[in-house]
Amino acid sequence: MDNNQAVVPPAQGEQDQEFIIGKYKVKVLRSVCIGAASCVAVSPSTFKLDGENKAVVLPDSQDSADNILMAAQSCPTKAIVVIDTETNQQVWPA
Repeated sequence: MDNNQAVVPPAQGEQDQEFIIGKYKVKVLRSVCIGAASCVAVSPSTFKLDGENKAVVLPDSQDSADNILMAAQSCPTKAIVVIDTETNQQVWPA
């Protein structure tokens, strides 16, 4: 991680949180995340690493649905769950 990248501190008692971004509901499973940061590399406006080196979702993201899905698919542990809000079907992991 370069020195210019902001690190988001974890909230007290951080839980898995879901955020609706465009057509997707996105959640990071903190117990599964290993901090590889592939999601941050693909979609830095949607994901950041917190003070525990776990990915967190940035709820104000304006990234495209395709790029958010690609970021989730880049996670080596499949810690990012993506649900289509129109169908309520889990898109990733399939």
